Amino acid sequence: MEKALEELVNFVRIGARLDLKTVALENILDLTGSPDGVAAVYNYPPLLFALLTLLQDKSALIAKDVSLSLINITAQEKGAAAVLDLDLSVECPPLQLPPENIMKQCLKEIFNKESKIADQCCMILSNVSRLRHLIEKVIDLIEESGHTFDELIEIFTKNEYNKSAKLHYLGPVLSNLTQSRRVRTFVLDKSKCVIQRLLPFTEYKDSMVRRGGVIGTLKNCCFETDYHEWLLSEDVDILSRLLLPLAGPEEFDEEDNDKLPLDLQYLPEDKTREGDPDIRCILIEAITQLCSTRVNREYIRDKNTYIILRELHKWEKDPKALLACENLVDILIRTEEEIGENNLKELEIPTHLIENFNQIAEEA
Repeated sequence: MEKALEELVNFVRIGARLDLKTVALENILDLTGSPDGVAAVYNYPPLLFALLTLLQDKSALIAKDVSLSLINITAQEKGAAAVLDLDLSVECPPLQLPPENIMKQCLKEIFNKESKIADQCCMILSNVSRLRHLIEKVIDLIEESGHTFDELIEIFTKNEYNKSAKLHYLGPVLSNLTQSRRVRTFVLDKSKCVIQRLLPFTEYKDSMVRRGGVIGTLKNCCFETDYHEWLLSEDVDILSRLLLPLAGPEEFDEEDNDKLPLDLQYLPEDKTREGDPDIRCILIEAITQLCSTRVNREYIRDKNTYIILRELHKWEKDPKALLACENLVDILIRTEEEIGENNLKELEIPTHLIENFNQIAEEA
Protein backbone atom coordinates (compact mmCIF):
# COMPACT_ATOMS: atom_id res chain seq x y z
CA MET A 1 0.00 0.00 0.00
CA GLU A 2 2.78 2.45 0.88
CA LYS A 3 4.38 1.98 -2.54
CA ALA A 4 1.08 2.81 -4.22
CA LEU A 5 0.66 5.90 -2.04
CA GLU A 6 4.17 7.02 -2.87
CA GLU A 7 3.31 6.83 -6.56
CA LEU A 8 0.12 8.82 -5.98
CA VAL A 9 2.05 11.58 -4.20
CA ASN A 10 4.15 12.11 -7.33
CA PHE A 11 0.99 13.03 -9.24
CA VAL A 12 -0.55 15.37 -6.67
CA ARG A 13 2.35 17.73 -6.19
CA ILE A 14 2.28 21.35 -7.28
CA GLY A 15 3.28 21.47 -10.93
CA ALA A 16 1.94 18.04 -11.80
CA ARG A 17 -0.14 17.78 -14.98
CA LEU A 18 -3.79 18.61 -14.36
CA ASP A 19 -5.12 15.43 -15.97
CA LEU A 20 -2.80 13.20 -13.92
CA LYS A 21 -3.53 15.17 -10.77
CA THR A 22 -7.27 14.77 -11.35
CA VAL A 23 -7.06 11.00 -11.76
CA ALA A 24 -4.76 10.63 -8.73
CA LEU A 25 -7.12 12.63 -6.53
CA GLU A 26 -10.08 10.55 -7.67
CA ASN A 27 -8.16 7.47 -6.51
CA ILE A 28 -7.32 9.12 -3.18
CA LEU A 29 -10.96 10.08 -2.67
CA ASP A 30 -11.98 6.49 -3.34
CA LEU A 31 -9.37 5.26 -0.86
CA THR A 32 -10.69 7.53 1.90
CA GLY A 33 -14.12 5.99 1.44
CA SER A 34 -13.09 2.72 3.12
CA PRO A 35 -11.75 2.12 6.66
CA ASP A 36 -8.52 0.48 5.50
CA GLY A 37 -7.96 3.04 2.76
CA VAL A 38 -8.49 6.10 4.92
CA ALA A 39 -6.21 4.64 7.61
CA ALA A 40 -3.48 4.13 5.01
CA VAL A 41 -3.82 7.75 3.87
CA TYR A 42 -3.73 9.42 7.30
CA ASN A 43 -0.79 7.23 8.33
CA TYR A 44 1.27 8.48 5.36
CA PRO A 45 2.36 12.10 6.12
CA PRO A 46 3.73 12.89 2.61
CA LEU A 47 0.26 12.35 1.16
CA LEU A 48 -1.41 14.48 3.86
CA PHE A 49 1.14 17.19 3.10
CA ALA A 50 0.35 16.98 -0.61
CA LEU A 51 -3.38 17.28 0.06
CA LEU A 52 -2.88 20.40 2.17
CA THR A 53 -0.80 22.01 -0.58
CA LEU A 54 -3.65 21.48 -3.06
CA LEU A 55 -6.59 22.55 -0.89
CA GLN A 56 -6.41 25.99 -2.47
CA ASP A 57 -5.59 24.80 -5.97
CA LYS A 58 -6.71 27.14 -8.75
CA SER A 59 -8.73 24.31 -10.26
CA ALA A 60 -12.14 24.17 -8.55
CA LEU A 61 -12.40 20.45 -9.33
CA ILE A 62 -9.04 19.70 -7.71
CA ALA A 63 -9.84 21.75 -4.60
CA LYS A 64 -13.21 20.04 -4.27
CA ASP A 65 -11.76 16.51 -4.44
CA VAL A 66 -9.08 17.47 -1.92
CA SER A 67 -11.66 18.92 0.48
CA LEU A 68 -13.88 15.82 0.18
CA SER A 69 -10.88 13.59 0.89
CA LEU A 70 -10.03 15.68 3.97
CA ILE A 71 -13.62 15.40 5.18
CA ASN A 72 -13.33 11.60 5.06
CA ILE A 73 -9.92 11.66 6.73
CA THR A 74 -10.90 14.01 9.57
CA ALA A 75 -14.10 12.06 10.21
CA GLN A 76 -11.80 9.48 11.82
CA GLU A 77 -10.34 10.35 15.23
CA LYS A 78 -6.80 9.36 14.27
CA GLY A 79 -7.18 11.08 10.90
CA ALA A 80 -8.24 14.37 12.50
CA ALA A 81 -5.29 14.21 14.90
CA ALA A 82 -2.89 13.36 12.07
CA VAL A 83 -3.99 16.36 10.02
CA LEU A 84 -3.81 18.77 12.95
CA ASP A 85 -0.44 17.45 14.16
CA LEU A 86 1.21 17.23 10.73
CA ASP A 87 4.67 18.81 10.77
CA LEU A 88 4.49 20.93 7.64
CA SER A 89 8.15 21.96 7.71
CA VAL A 90 9.52 18.40 7.80
CA GLU A 91 7.51 17.20 4.81
CA CYS A 92 8.13 20.31 2.73
CA PRO A 93 10.18 19.57 -0.42
CA PRO A 94 13.21 21.77 -1.18
CA LEU A 95 12.50 25.22 -2.65
CA GLN A 96 8.78 24.92 -1.87
CA LEU A 97 6.98 26.91 0.78
CA PRO A 98 5.04 24.77 3.25
CA PRO A 99 1.24 25.01 3.16
CA GLU A 100 -0.64 26.72 5.97
CA ASN A 101 -2.20 24.55 8.66
CA ILE A 102 -5.60 23.02 8.00
CA MET A 103 -7.46 25.45 10.28
CA LYS A 104 -6.04 28.56 8.63
CA GLN A 105 -6.75 27.22 5.16
CA CYS A 106 -10.31 26.23 6.01
CA LEU A 107 -11.06 29.58 7.63
CA LYS A 108 -9.64 31.37 4.61
CA GLU A 109 -12.13 29.52 2.41
CA ILE A 110 -15.03 30.01 4.83
CA PHE A 111 -14.48 33.78 4.94
CA ASN A 112 -14.04 33.98 1.16
CA LYS A 113 -17.45 35.01 -0.22
CA GLU A 114 -16.58 33.47 -3.58
CA SER A 115 -15.27 30.12 -2.33
CA LYS A 116 -16.75 26.99 -3.88
CA ILE A 117 -15.51 24.74 -1.07
CA ALA A 118 -16.58 26.80 1.97
CA ASP A 119 -19.19 24.23 2.99
CA GLN A 120 -16.69 21.39 2.78
CA CYS A 121 -14.25 23.42 4.89
CA CYS A 122 -16.99 23.93 7.50
CA MET A 123 -17.41 20.15 7.61
CA ILE A 124 -13.66 19.66 8.09
CA LEU A 125 -13.74 22.14 10.99
CA SER A 126 -16.74 20.32 12.44
CA ASN A 127 -14.86 17.03 12.26
CA VAL A 128 -11.63 18.20 13.90
CA SER A 129 -13.46 20.12 16.64
CA ARG A 130 -15.69 17.16 17.48
CA LEU A 131 -12.96 15.41 19.46
CA ARG A 132 -12.76 16.66 23.03
CA HIS A 133 -9.00 16.25 23.37
CA LEU A 134 -8.38 18.36 20.25
CA ILE A 135 -10.69 21.27 21.09
CA GLU A 136 -8.17 23.48 22.87
CA LYS A 137 -5.69 23.07 20.04
CA VAL A 138 -8.39 23.95 17.50
CA ILE A 139 -9.26 27.08 19.48
CA ASP A 140 -5.59 28.06 19.61
CA LEU A 141 -5.28 27.65 15.84
CA ILE A 142 -8.42 29.72 15.22
CA GLU A 143 -7.06 32.51 17.42
CA GLU A 144 -3.75 32.36 15.53
CA SER A 145 -5.45 32.42 12.11
CA GLY A 146 -6.05 36.17 11.97
CA HIS A 147 -9.82 35.69 12.30
CA THR A 148 -11.90 36.17 15.44
CA PHE A 149 -14.93 34.46 16.93
CA ASP A 150 -16.81 37.73 16.44
CA GLU A 151 -16.21 37.44 12.71
CA LEU A 152 -17.24 33.80 12.72
CA ILE A 153 -20.56 34.64 14.39
CA GLU A 154 -21.05 37.51 11.94
CA ILE A 155 -20.87 35.32 8.83
CA PHE A 156 -22.81 32.48 10.46
CA THR A 157 -25.77 34.72 11.28
CA LYS A 158 -25.65 36.69 8.03
CA ASN A 159 -28.10 35.74 5.29
CA GLU A 160 -26.43 34.44 2.11
CA TYR A 161 -22.91 35.50 3.01
CA ASN A 162 -21.70 33.18 0.26
CA LYS A 163 -24.16 32.42 -2.56
CA SER A 164 -22.34 29.15 -3.27
CA ALA A 165 -22.33 27.93 0.34
CA LYS A 166 -24.81 27.69 3.21
CA LEU A 167 -22.25 27.47 6.06
CA HIS A 168 -24.70 25.33 8.05
CA TYR A 169 -21.88 23.24 9.53
CA LEU A 170 -20.62 26.25 11.45
CA GLY A 171 -23.47 25.33 13.81
CA PRO A 172 -21.86 22.04 14.90
CA VAL A 173 -18.49 23.83 15.01
CA LEU A 174 -19.88 26.26 17.60
CA SER A 175 -21.50 23.42 19.50
CA ASN A 176 -18.22 21.52 19.59
CA LEU A 177 -16.12 24.52 20.61
CA THR A 178 -18.48 25.60 23.40
CA GLN A 179 -17.51 22.44 25.21
CA SER A 180 -14.59 24.66 26.19
CA ARG A 181 -15.20 27.34 28.77
CA ARG A 182 -13.01 29.69 26.73
CA VAL A 183 -15.60 29.79 23.96
CA ARG A 184 -18.60 29.65 26.30
CA THR A 185 -17.29 32.80 27.97
CA PHE A 186 -17.18 34.52 24.58
CA VAL A 187 -20.72 33.46 23.64
CA LEU A 188 -22.03 34.55 27.05
CA ASP A 189 -20.31 37.95 27.01
CA LYS A 190 -23.18 40.28 27.91
CA SER A 191 -21.71 43.14 25.88
CA LYS A 192 -21.55 41.22 22.60
CA CYS A 193 -25.16 39.95 22.25
CA VAL A 194 -23.86 36.74 20.66
CA ILE A 195 -26.35 34.42 22.28
CA GLN A 196 -29.27 36.66 21.36
CA ARG A 197 -28.23 36.40 17.70
CA LEU A 198 -28.13 32.61 17.91
CA LEU A 199 -31.53 32.12 19.59
CA PRO A 200 -33.71 32.53 16.47
CA PHE A 201 -32.04 29.48 14.93
CA THR A 202 -33.73 27.13 17.43
CA GLU A 203 -36.68 27.21 15.00
CA TYR A 204 -34.62 27.26 11.78
CA LYS A 205 -36.48 25.01 9.35
CA ASP A 206 -34.06 24.95 6.41
CA SER A 207 -31.29 22.95 8.09
CA MET A 208 -31.36 20.46 10.94
CA VAL A 209 -27.56 20.67 11.04
CA ARG A 210 -27.59 24.42 11.74
CA ARG A 211 -30.55 24.17 14.11
CA GLY A 212 -29.05 21.28 16.06
CA GLY A 213 -25.66 22.98 16.24
CA VAL A 214 -27.12 26.15 17.71
CA ILE A 215 -29.24 24.22 20.22
CA GLY A 216 -26.16 22.23 21.24
CA THR A 217 -24.33 25.54 21.72
CA LEU A 218 -27.13 26.85 23.94
CA LYS A 219 -27.11 23.69 26.02
CA ASN A 220 -23.35 23.96 26.54
CA CYS A 221 -23.73 27.57 27.63
CA CYS A 222 -26.37 26.47 30.14
CA PHE A 223 -23.63 24.66 32.08
CA GLU A 224 -22.43 28.10 33.24
CA THR A 225 -24.59 28.44 36.37
CA ASP A 226 -23.47 32.01 37.08
CA TYR A 227 -25.22 33.17 33.89
CA HIS A 228 -28.57 31.43 34.47
CA GLU A 229 -30.48 34.37 35.87
CA TRP A 230 -29.31 36.56 32.98
CA LEU A 231 -30.22 33.87 30.44
CA LEU A 232 -33.71 33.60 31.89
CA SER A 233 -34.18 37.37 32.13
CA GLU A 234 -35.89 39.51 29.51
CA ASP A 235 -32.46 40.46 28.18
CA VAL A 236 -32.14 36.97 26.67
CA ASP A 237 -35.40 35.05 27.37
CA ILE A 238 -33.78 31.71 26.62
CA LEU A 239 -36.62 29.69 28.18
CA SER A 240 -39.08 30.71 25.46
CA ARG A 241 -36.62 29.73 22.73
CA LEU A 242 -35.97 26.33 24.31
CA LEU A 243 -39.65 25.56 24.94
CA LEU A 244 -41.08 26.68 21.60
CA PRO A 245 -39.63 23.77 19.56
CA LEU A 246 -41.05 21.36 22.17
CA ALA A 247 -44.57 22.80 21.96
CA GLY A 248 -47.28 21.34 19.76
CA PRO A 249 -50.68 22.58 18.57
CA GLU A 250 -52.51 21.75 21.80
CA GLU A 251 -55.02 24.28 23.07
CA PHE A 252 -54.93 25.45 26.69
CA ASP A 253 -57.49 27.33 28.69
CA GLU A 254 -57.07 31.06 29.19
CA GLU A 255 -55.57 30.73 32.66
CA ASP A 256 -52.85 28.31 31.52
CA ASN A 257 -52.11 30.36 28.42
CA ASP A 258 -51.66 33.55 30.40
CA LYS A 259 -49.03 31.90 32.58
CA LEU A 260 -46.96 30.81 29.59
CA PRO A 261 -44.21 33.00 28.09
CA LEU A 262 -45.73 35.32 25.49
CA ASP A 263 -44.20 33.47 22.51
CA LEU A 264 -45.92 30.23 23.59
CA GLN A 265 -49.41 31.63 24.05
CA TYR A 266 -52.18 30.66 21.60
CA LEU A 267 -49.99 28.76 19.17
CA PRO A 268 -51.50 28.01 15.73
CA GLU A 269 -53.22 24.73 14.87
CA ASP A 270 -50.42 23.79 12.48
CA LYS A 271 -47.65 24.20 15.09
CA THR A 272 -45.30 21.22 14.94
CA ARG A 273 -42.69 19.99 17.41
CA GLU A 274 -39.00 19.54 16.71
CA GLY A 275 -38.84 16.40 14.59
CA ASP A 276 -35.44 15.09 15.65
CA PRO A 277 -35.44 13.16 18.96
CA ASP A 278 -31.79 13.94 19.70
CA ILE A 279 -32.44 17.67 19.36
CA ARG A 280 -35.52 17.35 21.57
CA CYS A 281 -33.31 15.71 24.20
CA ILE A 282 -30.79 18.55 23.99
CA LEU A 283 -33.55 21.14 24.43
CA ILE A 284 -34.91 19.36 27.51
CA GLU A 285 -31.42 18.88 28.96
CA ALA A 286 -30.69 22.59 28.49
CA ILE A 287 -33.80 23.51 30.49
CA THR A 288 -32.79 20.96 33.12
CA GLN A 289 -29.43 22.71 33.48
CA LEU A 290 -31.27 26.00 34.01
CA CYS A 291 -33.05 24.36 36.97
CA SER A 292 -29.80 24.13 38.91
CA THR A 293 -30.76 26.63 41.60
CA ARG A 294 -33.96 27.22 43.55
CA VAL A 295 -34.64 30.74 42.27
CA ASN A 296 -34.45 29.57 38.66
CA ARG A 297 -36.57 26.49 39.28
CA GLU A 298 -39.27 28.70 40.74
CA TYR A 299 -39.09 31.02 37.74
CA ILE A 300 -39.37 28.09 35.30
CA ARG A 301 -42.35 26.70 37.22
CA ASP A 302 -44.04 30.11 37.23
CA LYS A 303 -43.76 30.22 33.42
CA ASN A 304 -46.00 27.13 33.27
CA THR A 305 -43.26 25.04 31.68
CA TYR A 306 -44.92 21.94 33.09
CA ILE A 307 -47.93 22.01 30.72
CA ILE A 308 -45.67 22.10 27.65
CA LEU A 309 -43.73 19.12 28.99
CA ARG A 310 -46.94 17.32 29.95
CA GLU A 311 -48.23 17.46 26.38
CA LEU A 312 -44.80 16.59 25.01
CA HIS A 313 -44.72 13.49 27.22
CA LYS A 314 -48.10 12.33 25.85
CA TRP A 315 -46.78 12.71 22.30
CA GLU A 316 -43.17 11.52 22.72
CA LYS A 317 -42.21 8.03 21.49
CA ASP A 318 -38.41 8.13 21.77
CA PRO A 319 -37.17 6.38 24.97
CA LYS A 320 -34.24 8.72 25.55
CA ALA A 321 -36.36 11.84 25.06
CA LEU A 322 -39.04 10.38 27.34
CA LEU A 323 -36.52 9.85 30.11
CA ALA A 324 -35.16 13.38 29.73
CA CYS A 325 -38.71 14.75 29.86
CA GLU A 326 -39.57 12.68 32.95
CA ASN A 327 -36.43 13.83 34.75
CA LEU A 328 -37.29 17.47 34.15
CA VAL A 329 -40.96 17.02 35.06
CA ASP A 330 -39.92 15.25 38.25
CA ILE A 331 -37.93 18.34 39.25
CA LEU A 332 -40.71 20.79 38.42
CA ILE A 333 -43.55 18.98 40.18
CA ARG A 334 -41.62 18.44 43.39
CA THR A 335 -41.67 21.09 46.09
CA GLU A 336 -38.43 22.71 47.18
CA GLU A 337 -38.84 21.00 50.55
CA GLU A 338 -38.92 17.63 48.77
CA ILE A 339 -35.87 18.50 46.68
CA GLY A 340 -34.04 19.59 49.81
CA GLU A 341 -31.07 21.13 47.98
CA ASN A 342 -30.49 24.53 46.44
CA ASN A 343 -28.23 23.17 43.69
CA LEU A 344 -29.79 20.57 41.40
CA LYS A 345 -26.38 19.32 40.32
CA GLU A 346 -25.99 17.75 43.72
CA LEU A 347 -29.12 15.63 43.24
CA GLU A 348 -29.23 12.05 42.02
CA ILE A 349 -31.68 10.81 39.37
CA PRO A 350 -34.57 9.08 41.19
CA THR A 351 -34.32 5.29 41.06
CA HIS A 352 -37.90 4.89 39.84
CA LEU A 353 -37.10 6.96 36.73
CA ILE A 354 -34.08 4.82 35.91
CA GLU A 355 -36.22 1.68 36.25
CA ASN A 356 -38.91 3.26 34.11
CA PHE A 357 -36.41 4.08 31.37
CA ASN A 358 -35.00 0.54 31.41
CA GLN A 359 -38.50 -0.88 30.98
CA ILE A 360 -39.19 1.50 28.06
CA ALA A 361 -35.90 0.55 26.43
CA GLU A 362 -36.72 -3.16 26.67
CA GLU A 363 -40.13 -2.65 25.08
CA ALA A 364 -38.83 -0.41 22.27
